Amino acid sequence: MSYESLSHSKWDCKYHVVFVPKYRKKVLYGKIRKFLGPVFHELAGQRRSKILEGHMVQDHVHMLIQIPPKYSVAEVVGYIKGKSAIAVARQFSGRKKNFNGESFWARGYAVSTVGFEEAQIRKYIRNQEQLEGNGSDDNGEF
Repeated sequence: MSYESLSHSKWDCKYHVVFVPKYRKKVLYGKIRKFLGPVFHELAGQRRSKILEGHMVQDHVHMLIQIPPKYSVAEVVGYIKGKSAIAVARQFSGRKKNFNGESFWARGYAVSTVGFEEAQIRKYIRNQEQLEGNGSDDNGEF
């Protein structure tokens, strides 16, 4: 295990985060799915966080994210969800079907801390498509 460093602390804070689109619509396919991966990474980087593992299943997002103790999980996840919803609205504003505009994500998220079981969490996130059973052809990793 390697620790990151801030000016006066060493840290290793990793979280497994899951969130869904509004009304759990199955909108995370095709162009939106390909568009969101790089957006998530860029937004996490703006909060000095790093997405270590990520997967988009048809109706929800799983990510293993490393967040420095300087930022709260709620702040980082809220920032990622809010800014990505705005980016999706700007990019895909012409779509009418299964599209919610700037209120793309549902309220809230599920989070659990990741300690020594990091390998198990990574495996779980990678195998989401097989667990779901009815995924799309493309790979949902980001």
